[in-house]
Amino acid sequence: MKYLLLVYATPDAWEPEERKVALGESVDLCHTLHSRNQYCSAAPLEPVETAVSVRVREGEALVTDGPFAETTEHLGGYFLVDVDSIDAAVEIAKQIPGARRGTVEVRPLVEVPNLPVGK
Repeated sequence: MKYLLLVYATPDAWEPEERKVALGESVDLCHTLHSRNQYCSAAPLEPVETAVSVRVREGEALVTDGPFAETTEHLGGYFLVDVDSIDAAVEIAKQIPGARRGTVEVRPLVEVPNLPVGK
């Protein structure tokens, strides 16, 4: 089963040099997961200042700057893993450097039949 591990933190959680080290640790974790055939995808996100939110109501689209949620922690990146259980996904989440400064939310994906295969 696939799980999305969403990494949240405050924008100032990491000093620039610490962020570089954490990124390197995350890359190493991705390689470890790949060697176990558990890795699907992972990526950090650009800062929330680059985000837009889209809402469609009654056929009208409203595009606003920034993320949807008003919160102190922002979505900073994700890992997509394929493991046997939520417990296994939680064990991986514990290894993500972002868990040391923020929160990693673990969510199972819904398997939808007949979706096209992505790139």
